[in-house]
Amino acid sequence: MSTKRELYRDPKRGKLAGVCAGLSDYFNIELWLVRIIFVTGVLLAGGPIFIVAYIAAWFILDKKPTELNTEEASKHPHVGEVKAKVWQKGEPPRKALKDLKDFMGDLDSRIQSMEKHVTSPTFTVSREINKL
Repeated sequence: MSTKRELYRDPKRGKLAGVCAGLSDYFNIELWLVRIIFVTGVLLAGGPIFIVAYIAAWFILDKKPTELNTEEASKHPHVGEVKAKVWQKGEPPRKALKDLKDFMGDLDSRIQSMEKHVTSPTFTVSREINKL
């Protein structure tokens, strides 16, 4: 299952224009790491090339639409993305496991109450009355 990813700039999370934040989202890398790579490139590999590329991306890339975030969140309210590596974005594994434990505990209590209702004499009596 592949989802189509698009490159946007994200001025809400960015310091200047949001180009590094957009690259962070696109490549699923932590924002601080993208910024470090950019600054290292400016300092070591020739500043003008990286600076011109940043300004070009600033003008070429569209701003990230806000409805993408709400649409994805409404589709999967309990699904969180979990980090596999330190440099990836996402929920830390401990938090993901805690959220999963809480979700499963809630689900277990709901199933227990449903089972208690189905095995109660009240349910049996009302089922027999409905058969009449």
